[in-house]
Amino acid sequence: MARKVSVDISRRGGNTQNGAQSCPGCKELLSPEELRRNSMICPHCGHHFRMTARQRIELLSDPDSWNEIAANLRSADPLEFFDLRPYPDRIEEAEYDTGLSEAMLTGTAKMNKMDVVLAAMDFSFMGGSMGSVVGERFWRAAEEAIETRFPLVVVCASGGARMQEGILSLLQMAKTTCAVELMGEIPVPFITVLTHPTTGGVLASFATLADVIIAEPAAFLSFTGPRIIEQTIKEKLPEGFGLAESHVRHGQVDLIVPRLELKERLVQILGMLEGGVACALQPLWEEEARRSGRGGAFAQAFDRIKALAHSPRRPPQG
Repeated sequence: MARKVSVDISRRGGNTQNGAQSCPGCKELLSPEELRRNSMICPHCGHHFRMTARQRIELLSDPDSWNEIAANLRSADPLEFFDLRPYPDRIEEAEYDTGLSEAMLTGTAKMNKMDVVLAAMDFSFMGGSMGSVVGERFWRAAEEAIETRFPLVVVCASGGARMQEGILSLLQMAKTTCAVELMGEIPVPFITVLTHPTTGGVLASFATLADVIIAEPAAFLSFTGPRIIEQTIKEKLPEGFGLAESHVRHGQVDLIVPRLELKERLVQILGMLEGGVACALQPLWEEEARRSGRGGAFAQAFDRIKALAHSPRRPPQG
């Protein structure tokens, strides 16, 4: 039986007095050093622990290639929101605990010497929630990608829209969607990597609008949690609901890539997207055309395939 993600949405593992963590997958005790050496993956069962935004950037970018953009943006409190504490106090606490200024870092980097615009979300900053600053940083990352023609890669980890900003938070869904549309007009390649968990307004906006959607193994991806859905529809959900593997089976995610293979796979996909699938296939076609001596016929068929593949009337897969 699949594990109930709604019960263990954080997947942090149990902490011990010496800082070691028990793996939720195999229950082995893992030291912080052991986890860091293995990119926050359990060496015994392959369970993927959460990573910080800075760890993500270090994992994906070439050494000394990261240049942060929009770092000066900070959250305001236009609604003067107060639950048990004032909103500015919660922001200050999150900054102190994480060393970050917001739930998303954006910048330019190189990925195996390929120029990219890279953004990484951090769930430890107020649950990775999307407020006005996250929306603006995504917008500026998209602007940078459009201006430089660099592909945009975004690593998502979020509990959804930030309730302390009310409707201003929800507006970021429309704002980030517009940014994706603008990139599509150029076009600029756009890839998202969905990690555990990616939910709410982030999943319902830019996270699932990319040219290619990748997920880490067993990541929970859903607008809301299974328990809330079951209480609403009064039905039992199928095993594995919301997990990345289920989304791949239903065509909502393109592929699942283990963390240690992610950088290499991203470079491979970006190489195809930047040059287009046509450029990736062109050498194969030319070789076959030379071998057969039927260059004209192959050229006609190849151009027809390209046109059909990019047609807006192309029927959906599945």
